[in-house]
Amino acid sequence: MTHNLPTSEARIAEDIAALAEITEPGRPYTRRAFTPMFLRGREWLVRRFEAAGLETRIDASGNLIGRRRGTVGGRTIMLGSHSDTVPDGGRFDGIAGVSAALEVARALQDQRIELKHDLEIVDFLAEEVSIFGVSCIGSRGMAGVRPAEWLDRKVDTLSLRQGIAEVGGNPQLLEKREDIAAFLELHIEQGPVLEDGHLDIGVVTAIAGITRIEIVVNGRADHAGTTPMGSRQDALVGAAWLVLGIQRLATARAAGPTHFAATVGEFSIEPGAANVVPARARLLIDARAEDRAVMLDFAGALEALVAQVAADTGLRIDMPVTISDNLPTPCDPLVLDTLDVAAVAVGARQRRMASGAGHDTAWMARVTKAAMIFIPCLGGRSHTPDEFAEMADVALGAAVLLEAVKRLDKDL
Repeated sequence: MTHNLPTSEARIAEDIAALAEITEPGRPYTRRAFTPMFLRGREWLVRRFEAAGLETRIDASGNLIGRRRGTVGGRTIMLGSHSDTVPDGGRFDGIAGVSAALEVARALQDQRIELKHDLEIVDFLAEEVSIFGVSCIGSRGMAGVRPAEWLDRKVDTLSLRQGIAEVGGNPQLLEKREDIAAFLELHIEQGPVLEDGHLDIGVVTAIAGITRIEIVVNGRADHAGTTPMGSRQDALVGAAWLVLGIQRLATARAAGPTHFAATVGEFSIEPGAANVVPARARLLIDARAEDRAVMLDFAGALEALVAQVAADTGLRIDMPVTISDNLPTPCDPLVLDTLDVAAVAVGARQRRMASGAGHDTAWMARVTKAAMIFIPCLGGRSHTPDEFAEMADVALGAAVLLEAVKRLDKDL
């Protein structure tokens, strides 16, 4: 591990420990967006931003931003992530990225380094799926692509419009940022690749596109005790064949040169009684691909699989229906090269890799040159109270960001 870093492990540890204490009673590390606990976390972050000499504000989309003015200004290098969590989530998902970004600002202050560009540290609003059922609300807003109809989404009597206003935003405005020269985000990997490879940094080449596909298998309800095995139209049997086939198709594509994964994440049968042959089964597939061509190939193979299972079982299986479809987001080549050089400069062992999870970076890439880095997390685990990253790894990642910022400040 690299020593004598310009970034402070102790300050990062203080950030993460303090935010970990701001949690719902009896629910470790739960600070969901639009809740009183989230606002308490934001209040703490504002004080921490101001202590680092940053000018703080909440933008129209509800993002907390701290600015360090540059000598020339007019263009901004932005760093950040999110401080909201999933229910019973972890201490590091998002928070490590906010703390590392803040530590870059503190390290620049320590070294009395002036940048030409303005530097902004951002805590994006509601990166995780919020109480309103949608995610990346703040980064979509900053990119100018938050759907207008989202504002009318309600939970009990609270609308998203009111929620944005309550965190200090202005839901009537949708401000697409045109001044950002580059955006960088640090995040825990949420997977085991770096830990297994004894590596320090993952330089993220792309954020996988996510496609969700529904398949419905139609059988016939019959008495489970009296209907002969050869006379049944059991929807669950056909669904089981499909699940195994999906596993086979996904495994084959995951063996290729780019990231691919597919999961049957939702599964239900009807009528759901022990003594009734299942009449209907529904599968929802979550498929993720770095390369769009691989996703299209999977979709075609899935249709062939459905036709084959229908023919083999005699069941009526509806053709796959795409419920949602987000394209993959490649990261910027210049920023990727800069991150590679920065990692080498601080003595970090790095590799390039794709992200199978979504991040705010995917939305920031619509308005600027964007990329991100991963740091290892214990066992690759995330979205659990057991989520853990070494503070030294966060500090090393922050040092990579610092070096990249200094280089981008000269090159952009």
